[in-house]
Amino acid sequence: VICWRTPAGAQYFEGIVKGEIIETRRGNAGFGYDAVFVPDGFNKTFAEMSMDEKNQLSHRGIAVKKLTAFLKESLI
Repeated sequence: VICWRTPAGAQYFEGIVKGEIIETRRGNAGFGYDAVFVPDGFNKTFAEMSMDEKNQLSHRGIAVKKLTAFLKESLI
């Protein structure tokens, strides 16, 4: 969740990634659960993906996209 706060109030932007936790670690990139999390629709873990690939799919990336869209719409 990312929060955009102004004197008028706060807006929250949530990113969710569904997937599977696997038993065997795969990949060397990333941190935490990246080596054991395979997002739905993919056959590699976050740790096996490039940073660009992961950022397009990650919960943080999704939340940032929502925030960006909100700001573009709000500031136009």
